[in-house]
Amino acid sequence: MPRDIYIVRHGNTFDKGDTVTRVGARTDLDLSVSGQAQADALGAYFRDKGIVFSRTIAGPLKRTRQTADTIRAAQANPPALEIADFLREIDYGPDENQPEDKVVARIGQDALDRWEHEAIAPPGWVVDPDALAQNWKYLFILLGQAENDGPVLVVTSNGIARFARQVVETAPDLPESTDLKLKTGAFAQVRLEGGVATLAAWNVRP
Repeated sequence: MPRDIYIVRHGNTFDKGDTVTRVGARTDLDLSVSGQAQADALGAYFRDKGIVFSRTIAGPLKRTRQTADTIRAAQANPPALEIADFLREIDYGPDENQPEDKVVARIGQDALDRWEHEAIAPPGWVVDPDALAQNWKYLFILLGQAENDGPVLVVTSNGIARFARQVVETAPDLPESTDLKLKTGAFAQVRLEGGVATLAAWNVRP
């Protein structure tokens, strides 16, 4: 039986008019008002689609846990929330919690584009791409081998989610895209079947 994994990026941590900064592993913010609304929309979407999660896994930061808990609250009998530290977020080094214009001034737009399209981290960022890819592979193997084949909710951050895309095959009917960024309040769907992980949807925002 196939098993669907829904990888969700947490909701917004800033609202209109706020100074937006690059929030990483060392910046533990709550969801903003609009971010909570995004989480509510995700919960309603999965509930209305009849998607009943058999497991829920999230990173340890408040924004991921709050998103996961909101989605769980929309389910009739939600499973307990499991925490996986590798889902936390990357550390943006000297760019941690800095406004985007300052980030671009330090590293240049080309370096930022390489991150968005190739997952190549700029100098100073603390990220191990190989380890993150292996963590996703390992998680998919474990979930694929589990006796319970129900859908799984995984809530993480943008810097971590992109590496899931690098270790899965892409469904033939999914449009090609070089954008590795998962939008806030959006999800990807990975289908596990026969030992193969296939990306069935990317950047779906209810």
